[in-house]
Amino acid sequence: MVPYDFTWIFALGIVTSICDAYGIGANDVSNSFASSISSGSLSMMQACIIASFTEFLGAFLLGAETTETIKGGILSAELFVPQPELLMLAMLCALVGSASWVIFASKIGAPVSSTHAIVGGLIGTGIAAFGGGAIKWTFDGVGKIILSWFVSPIVSGVITSIIYLPTRYFILENPNSLKRGILAVPIYFFCTALIGSFYIIYKAVPSDKTDGLSAGAIVGISFGVAAVVTAFSWFFFVPWIKRRVIGKENLRWYHMFAVHFVKYRPMPPTPSPEPNTDDPSKLESGNCVEIQGKVDVGSKQCDDFDDNAAETSAVDVSPWYIKTLRLAKYYALRGMKQDVRNLDNDKLTEIHNAAKKFDDDTEYLFSFLQVITACLASFAHGSNDVSNAAGPISAIYDTWKTGRVDISGENPVPKWVLAMAGGAIVLGLLTLGYHVMRRVGNGITYLTPSRGFSAELGASLTVLTASQLGLPVSTTLCLVGSVVFVGLCNGNLRAINWRTVGLCFGSWMITLPIAGLISGLLFAFASNAPNKTV
Repeated sequence: MVPYDFTWIFALGIVTSICDAYGIGANDVSNSFASSISSGSLSMMQACIIASFTEFLGAFLLGAETTETIKGGILSAELFVPQPELLMLAMLCALVGSASWVIFASKIGAPVSSTHAIVGGLIGTGIAAFGGGAIKWTFDGVGKIILSWFVSPIVSGVITSIIYLPTRYFILENPNSLKRGILAVPIYFFCTALIGSFYIIYKAVPSDKTDGLSAGAIVGISFGVAAVVTAFSWFFFVPWIKRRVIGKENLRWYHMFAVHFVKYRPMPPTPSPEPNTDDPSKLESGNCVEIQGKVDVGSKQCDDFDDNAAETSAVDVSPWYIKTLRLAKYYALRGMKQDVRNLDNDKLTEIHNAAKKFDDDTEYLFSFLQVITACLASFAHGSNDVSNAAGPISAIYDTWKTGRVDISGENPVPKWVLAMAGGAIVLGLLTLGYHVMRRVGNGITYLTPSRGFSAELGASLTVLTASQLGLPVSTTLCLVGSVVFVGLCNGNLRAINWRTVGLCFGSWMITLPIAGLISGLLFAFASNAPNKTV
């Protein structure tokens, strides 16, 4: 193969890479923010705005400069050395299989792992190209992924329960829950900042950017960040929350930073309800003439109504580009206006009623902590999981440019690829992410800020710990497992929507074979197609 040959594969690779990143945003990112929105800590609009910055900046600023050519090492890149163009075709087919399945799963609201999807695509192309013997089926390969279906949710759920149960028994169920919660908030801020710092450094920042930092330096940085955050919570957040919740003052979030200098701000008086003049039974007899007059005027207006004028006014005479912009705006913002909390869903009423409710003011304390954990998880996700979409297109680009396969098994990731993937991730969240959010949050169990905070922190801690121990975990599976276990902490099996849990577990198991089947069939068709000779 000569350099810059098979340009059509490179062009199609860019398109499918964007589609794959779009699916990652619609599924993985939505899963990360589902508990924050379901608990009421963030609105759909706020979550989308925050995720747009954290995901894109995480992908662009901290995205890995190099990535594995074959994700997970399940297939050796050396097999493609005699024909580099087959590697380009394999990466293209893997992207098609991964993107098509993840986008479809997002549409039906099924949370899946984008990592498992792209690995499944690579397995399918590997089998189609070299047979089943070329795939590493042992624990170091496919076996680790299968084990993660069970390890990820269970370990994450146990850690989440360890975080939530002391919070419930020592704070939420205490008669003075608000007072205890305010005293404990700085401790929670410290733990959140400490775990978040570790999570960012170990999970998000690539190893080539932390080579100069020793383990002691990383620990020191994390404790330093946690100390600063704890001091801020004690001197600014606690006084602000006391004035807002206990004192019932009309304070905004930005008043927190200057709370000691803000004067007393009473709540605005509640407006008295206006008398209902539309009910004739509540009017005096002298007002009947006024009502009759309104009826007569309405009748006259109806008689003078021109049907042709209505049809003319209903026709949009705007230029075509204005109509196109309106249509694009509608589809771009449609997802941000969806109700994903499921609180008014009659099918979930019995499940939500089985969960124990606690004091709203005490729960309010944990909403700020939950926002922090969601932002940290999103930032780390953008920097880490962007490789699922950026890795294959980077391999295609490097092979297309050099005409050979890098036998080191790694390829550089250009900045334009990270920016492209980061933008597509944000677009997927904005337009299609509400389906997964609706399914994973209150669709599994009733979530409150304390439950959501525990679930997100437990999932982050699980991913951090397991990554260092070499255990197979998935962020998506960890978050779903945390939500399920925090629902089980209610002590009532009826507090869990087991049908949705079954759907989630089933979608995890079929992700690998479906993505592999699509990719393998496409590769077999393309690589064995008749070639026109001149």
